Amino acid sequence: MAIDGPLKVNVQILRGSDPAIGPGKALVLDAIGRTGSISAAGRELKMSYRRIWLLVDSLNHAWIEPVVETRVGGGKSGGAQLTAFGERVLASYRGIEERMVDAARGADFDWLVDALKPADETGR
Repeated sequence: MAIDGPLKVNVQILRGSDPAIGPGKALVLDAIGRTGSISAAGRELKMSYRRIWLLVDSLNHAWIEPVVETRVGGGKSGGAQLTAFGERVLASYRGIEERMVDAARGADFDWLVDALKPADETGR
């Protein structure tokens, strides 16, 4: 999810009524890309292996090609990685987020930010 100062943009691309990709699934793809593992991505994101696996399965079924491929086995032979198609899905999603942040800039955004009460130490 794109966060720039006080602006947070949440984009969801729907397949029917189900999210094909959104902020959470994009974080999962980022983590798999960094770690090369579904279980390591889960640990990094503080999510159970089952939850991460369900999100990956949902991603792979939402698109015309798989976005994550897995290799069975432990150690160096096992793991997961984004496919070339998955890398493109993630990059396109991140590009949309960036353009939405840019599009939000302007007088209306500035007025809204100026109208906010100051946050206290707890972030409220």
